[in-house]
Amino acid sequence: RVSFMNNQKPQKPTLSGQRFKTRKRDEKERFDPTQFQDCIIQGLTETGTDLEAVAKFLDASGAKLDYRRYAETLFDILVAGGMLAPGGTLADDMTRTNVCVFAAQEDLETMQAFAQVFNKLIRRYKYLEKGFEDEVKKLLLFLKGFSESERNKLAMLTGILLANGTLNASILNSLYNENLVKEGVSAAFAVKLFKSWINEKDINAVAVSLRKVNMDNRLMELFPANKQSVEHFSKYFTEAGLKELSEYVRNQQSIGARKELQKELQEQMSRGDPFKDIILYVKEEMKKNNISEQTVVAIIWSSVMSTVEWNKKEELVAEQAIKHLKQYSPLLAAFTTQGQSELTLLLKIQEYCYDNIHFMKAFQKIVVLFYKAEVLSEEPILKWYKDAHLAKGKSVFLEQMKKFVEWLKNAEEGNQQLSLYVD
Repeated sequence: RVSFMNNQKPQKPTLSGQRFKTRKRDEKERFDPTQFQDCIIQGLTETGTDLEAVAKFLDASGAKLDYRRYAETLFDILVAGGMLAPGGTLADDMTRTNVCVFAAQEDLETMQAFAQVFNKLIRRYKYLEKGFEDEVKKLLLFLKGFSESERNKLAMLTGILLANGTLNASILNSLYNENLVKEGVSAAFAVKLFKSWINEKDINAVAVSLRKVNMDNRLMELFPANKQSVEHFSKYFTEAGLKELSEYVRNQQSIGARKELQKELQEQMSRGDPFKDIILYVKEEMKKNNISEQTVVAIIWSSVMSTVEWNKKEELVAEQAIKHLKQYSPLLAAFTTQGQSELTLLLKIQEYCYDNIHFMKAFQKIVVLFYKAEVLSEEPILKWYKDAHLAKGKSVFLEQMKKFVEWLKNAEEGNQQLSLYVD
């Protein structure tokens, strides 16, 4: 019997059927925004409309109330006076306060004071930054649920907060919501927003903020597709008193068109398209996008010079350049019909030869080639030599051009002497 008992394995103890009491700190607190709202609204009612007192109350309450958990509720109250239901309406059965953006006066000074409340709160409780950004994105989507006056106040406040860096310009993505755009809400809101933003800073600061979030080329999307033209945008915002924004968008559109033109030009050149086709295309683009001949000649020069792998030896690169540019001179000649365009080209050649050291000695040869090919004429060359040149490499290039310029001034013996300056 003893032997039998020893052969049996001892059984491991089990925990089945036993329940352990959860420690209090491990219990998940129930989400209760109503209680949080009551505390905030009671405090705001006691402070009244003194916004400095409001800021102090919010600062102190952060130590007692869970701002991290109830950020949305907190911002709903400060903007709209109570918790917002989906769509932007205030829930009927909820308590509300008049100490909020929507119940305040509709003027810039009042909105600047409210902006200070948000600034102080977010500076004190840094973790609220993300929650506030999410809140503003949501409020912008709810715009149709607010009155015109409420939208105006929110627009002014948002513009101020964008200007002082409390908000990131990426929140404007909400304004591209199809329904808001279609009903004209987005454009009307943008007018008030940009007015207060530019009032706090200037158009250049606004442009920098928009560029950082790749929104500098999207402003026309504030209008429905059939109205997304520079003309419509310009008319709408100029009439609303935002001429600087209209000009900014016009300029952005022009930059985009110029980039597109250069890209297409390089593709046409690499395919070896006939010059007559390229010239026709460029002239159409100039007309369509209001691009000047001076701008076009600079683009063509840049495109022509970027299609070649240049020799690294100085003595060979000039020969290579003359051969290449001779081929493209008819294309350049088509867009140097004005003296100013010729001068622009001369400056571009000077800049290129200075920036690419192997071309330093090729400058005069290129200018003479273009003179012979009727791309450049006498008057712009003489003007460039006298006072219109750049400082870059000035002494080197003026010295190179000295004899040729003297010949231009005194050329009475015909073109046969020109060959002296080509070699």
